[in-house]
Amino acid sequence: MEQRRFSGKGHWYHETQSNHAQADVLPLVPEAANVEDRFLLDLALPEKILAQCGGWLTPARSLCHQLFPLTTPVTRLHTLSAYDRLSSALTVAQACGVQRLCNHYAALLAPLPGPDSSRESNRRLAQITQYARQLACTPDVIDQKALQQLDEVGLTLYDAVLINQIIGFIGFQARTVAVFQALLGYSVRWLPGHHIQPHTLPNGNVSGQPILPAVEIRFASAHQLESLARWQAAPALQRIAPVLCHQPALLDLTGALLSQLEDETPPNLPTLAAAVELLTRSPDRFSAAQFTPLTEAGLTAASAINLLVKSAFDGWLDRLSVAICNAE
Repeated sequence: MEQRRFSGKGHWYHETQSNHAQADVLPLVPEAANVEDRFLLDLALPEKILAQCGGWLTPARSLCHQLFPLTTPVTRLHTLSAYDRLSSALTVAQACGVQRLCNHYAALLAPLPGPDSSRESNRRLAQITQYARQLACTPDVIDQKALQQLDEVGLTLYDAVLINQIIGFIGFQARTVAVFQALLGYSVRWLPGHHIQPHTLPNGNVSGQPILPAVEIRFASAHQLESLARWQAAPALQRIAPVLCHQPALLDLTGALLSQLEDETPPNLPTLAAAVELLTRSPDRFSAAQFTPLTEAGLTAASAINLLVKSAFDGWLDRLSVAICNAE
């Protein structure tokens, strides 16, 4: 997944959307890496809106730093490098087609040293990329074999939990950025995304039996025990919290987001259902044409944002359930 340069100009493309046509290669935007707000990517939003969304924005911003720290030490149990993390993030951003997000993660990824050129390293990165693309776009194909393939290329249990959180989070971030761009009336897309399947399996049926092993209570740290006791009580996290608890800091922030968004009860509005449907399947096409009818129907801008963001968060949790639990 190296960034390639043509005709003396900086360009990038990623393995998930590559071809040999130079006209399709998009320019690298190095300045996109330099943002103060790593979640909303410095969108110029009204202060009133930011204040009304502050409850869930705080843990969302913290997740950016947890998932993509400035330094990422690699150990025997935690093998995902900064390159692995950002490469996966870019894969999902491209799948969603939200250009601002693609620019950001491509610019962060570009200066990093990639893996060595061995066949094993290439296979490992290809497997991670394929898994990220499939869980983001076609979660119905994710099964125990898909997780087994990650294990075969050397990902540990901690890595598996982390990569699933990264994929779910970037899909959430892409849809959130798309919603705020729609509020501001920005143009829809520069880079077409993929058609994305619904967040759950087609029959909406995921069993409660985890594929990945849960944290063993007798070996759990104090942080893991505290996190598990707190978040397993939440119905939306009940099945997956024992597995997510391998990374308790991430579980705490995911739970904090849930706590801030769970009170958003959607009204029975056809315009809202249509907006959620498009945001779910094609975030790259979401625009003011879907957002404005919500405020015209009587919702405040903040309520409309929170309801749409809640639908994006539900997609994140559903993908975690698909990845962690057996599909019947």
